[in-house]
Amino acid sequence: MNAHEQNPGVRPDTTDSAGDWIRRSGRPSGIERIEAFFHGHGYEMHRHDTYAIGVTLGGVQSFSYRREKRHSLPGQIIVLHPDEEHDGEAGTSAGFMYRMVYVAPALLQEALGEKPLPFVPGGISDDARLRAAVHAMLLDEEAHSDALAQDDALFDLAAALDAAAGSPAQRHCGDFRAAQKAREYIHDALDRPVTLDELALASGRDRWSLSRDFRSFFGTSPHRYLTMRRLDLVRGLMLRGHSLADCAVGAGFADQSHMTRQFMKAYGVSPARWLKIVDAGGHAGR
Repeated sequence: MNAHEQNPGVRPDTTDSAGDWIRRSGRPSGIERIEAFFHGHGYEMHRHDTYAIGVTLGGVQSFSYRREKRHSLPGQIIVLHPDEEHDGEAGTSAGFMYRMVYVAPALLQEALGEKPLPFVPGGISDDARLRAAVHAMLLDEEAHSDALAQDDALFDLAAALDAAAGSPAQRHCGDFRAAQKAREYIHDALDRPVTLDELALASGRDRWSLSRDFRSFFGTSPHRYLTMRRLDLVRGLMLRGHSLADCAVGAGFADQSHMTRQFMKAYGVSPARWLKIVDAGGHAGR
């Protein structure tokens, strides 16, 4: 992505004469996202009362953290613990670009189920699970715009942080009946937005316990399950001759492009190409 492109859901905040800039999103429910680019020295020593978790997108992001100098390369994950001082500057003359999400510790602690807050040593991580969780939180447009997707991303981020911090895995004894009630609720709500709070109310379980239960018994998150069932509905409607636009609306997607993005993620081909391939194979697989 070009460093100066405007991103969906992110508004220009500050730009100075040197060409440095910050773009930030709002702060719903203790979560704030920024994207920034700096030449030279970015900011002085400071600290947040939140986690600061991000990914370097370009250049070398250098910073002092816990009395050592750190250097984050493109693709590496930065994890700054609450109340830890740090600064920031470019490691080369090319400058650096990054995205960061600031998450209130209480949100992560709730998602972890009253476990101690995870501490990832060193400030930089190459943990694959953490990288995937951070990318979902920062780079997936749906995690910015859909409440259930954001809650899924937050839960996955908390779990990935906990694992990257070296916390031992714990056996989860879930409530199957609650997870089943949430699953049934999803099946009855494919054509409209669904929130984790709705699922919690329908199941009689608190939201984060339900998230763990659902993953334990059905192998995926509530949002991912909802998306796949919507795509099942889309495929059925397509095979019955409905237009792609009507399929998107009928299956609860925001629009045709939203549906197409999710279809590509799930099946690796566009809806139109999938239908063409199925039609070429005849009706046996229908």
